[in-house]
Amino acid sequence: MNPESFYFKSRLQKLRSQFELLKVDVFLVTFMPHLRYLSGFSGSAGIGLITQNNSYLITDGRYSEQVRQETKGWKIFINQTDLLDEMQKQKLLRAGLRVGFDGNTLVINQLQNFKKHFPKVKFLPKVDCIEKIAAVKDETEIAKIKRAVEITDRVFTEILSFLKPNIREVDIAAEITYRHRKLGADGDAFPPIVASGERSALPHGCASDKILKNGELVTLDFGCVYQGYHSDMTRTFALGRPKADVKIIYQTVLDAQMKAIEAARSGIKAKDLDAVARDYIKQKGYEKYFRHSLGHGIGLQIHEQPRLSVLSKATLEVGNVVTIEPGIYVPNLGGVRIEDDVVITNGFCEILNKSPKELLIL
Repeated sequence: MNPESFYFKSRLQKLRSQFELLKVDVFLVTFMPHLRYLSGFSGSAGIGLITQNNSYLITDGRYSEQVRQETKGWKIFINQTDLLDEMQKQKLLRAGLRVGFDGNTLVINQLQNFKKHFPKVKFLPKVDCIEKIAAVKDETEIAKIKRAVEITDRVFTEILSFLKPNIREVDIAAEITYRHRKLGADGDAFPPIVASGERSALPHGCASDKILKNGELVTLDFGCVYQGYHSDMTRTFALGRPKADVKIIYQTVLDAQMKAIEAARSGIKAKDLDAVARDYIKQKGYEKYFRHSLGHGIGLQIHEQPRLSVLSKATLEVGNVVTIEPGIYVPNLGGVRIEDDVVITNGFCEILNKSPKELLIL
């Protein structure tokens, strides 16, 4: 058995082990990242049904060959028109079954459609059943995330020579996208964020037609997808000599990030890790300018559990892969964010990104 087949079986078993506590007989999977996580199927349409003894996957004719190549051990059904009609035809759900579904992702009209097709089946919303399994990455997943990070790091190195005054933010974003694909990525993890000057004070400033100018801060936040798995990195640099207060802000963010990285390990509460960076930034007088959580999990989705937030109830475990990304955003001046992807281990965390973090002045 190859490693990936072993891990797919393990994931299904971990889900099935929750059935008794959840009081369900079957688990319904309609969210495609979850279906890919459990089966390996990377298509854009499909339904999974997991019982204690079998796994069923229903998709359409576009994926009749792909689904058989990507999945092992699943019973496959193909319908050219309606997946729920195929489920009825195959009698996959009988009257009285308790069917759990992901309450975080199944939308109301989908649920109504399931109830219409299977009026005598009990559909029960359950949350975080798959998410809590997926939060702990296995060695095959970590290897793919590392490759995604390597690609993003290389793009940053290559693009440095491209960054200069009189270039539009959207041109930089386009260059990032092109280089990601050229280096073997499936695509961008999200539309690249390029925010310069006062716009760098926007934590999620989408690339605009604004032209970079000398003396400005520029924030680049981008990542790629490799075999379904995401990377996510942020670097802030200066075009020309930055102001003295900008240097202070940059060093504050860098110090806060490094303190959080030093504290990141299994057993620490996510909210306590957030506090490591947040308290340091508060101590330096910039508390009101740190406007988001410290980070988030990454994997088959760009935002996954665990969340590194003051509101989080999670405790970090070996195998979590998270971002650590404090930031300070001052209106009418600019913003600084520094972000790395890290793997949580027993005594420390492994930093995956290799791109430099000292303030670059281009």
